[in-house]
Amino acid sequence: MEERVVTAVHGLRRQHHDPAFELGLAEHLRYDTGRDRLVELYARFAGTDSVFDAMMRRVIWRACCREVGHGLRVGTAVGFKHLETFKIGNDVLIGDGAYLQGRFDGTFELGDHVWIGPQSYLDARALILEAHVGWGPGARVVGSEHTGMPISRPFIETDLLIKPVVVKRGADIGAGATILPGVTIGEGAIVGAGAVVTRDVPPYSIVAGTPARFLRWRDGADPTVLPGLLSLSTGAPVTGEGVAPRI
Repeated sequence: MEERVVTAVHGLRRQHHDPAFELGLAEHLRYDTGRDRLVELYARFAGTDSVFDAMMRRVIWRACCREVGHGLRVGTAVGFKHLETFKIGNDVLIGDGAYLQGRFDGTFELGDHVWIGPQSYLDARALILEAHVGWGPGARVVGSEHTGMPISRPFIETDLLIKPVVVKRGADIGAGATILPGVTIGEGAIVGAGAVVTRDVPPYSIVAGTPARFLRWRDGADPTVLPGLLSLSTGAPVTGEGVAPRI
């Protein structure tokens, strides 16, 4: 079989407006049914992909979340914690088997046209994915870590340090990649499959490996004019393609 190029689907999907009866049902459930009961109801519709079940998943998310735009698609067997902290834009897709772990006092935002692949894990306690982010199947983000102090205590008993993670507009995270706490992925950057990202990634760069290393700038990107590019090793401005940031 030969390789081929086909037209994108999700990224080019036109704005879809949910019907008024869905919005009304979600509003009714929000004020008439407790959140715990809605989560119980969600389990009835989580396992199959019929049109009705997909609609009811969307309705329950809209009833529970801080904010939900139009056209949300929640796949089968998607798990979550603390939907009430989620803010979701328009035409977002969350793939089958993904798990989104919020926190009661956390912040989780998904911009318009975000695509989250199947079996992904998102530590969503301090996480922002801006518009048009692609999140590959099985990719993970870890937004917290134990301090490990004092050393006399078991590691898992020590305080938890939550560090915000931000993935800027149009970035793409490869399948099976892992983003560690406190990292910012720059606009339009590409993280290779299986990479472990421990430091910030510059806009329109391509990184890969364990730990992730700078490979090159994306085709068509001119690092001499990209705003805000700094060498992560020296803090000096990036001045040309011959200067590769270290991450």
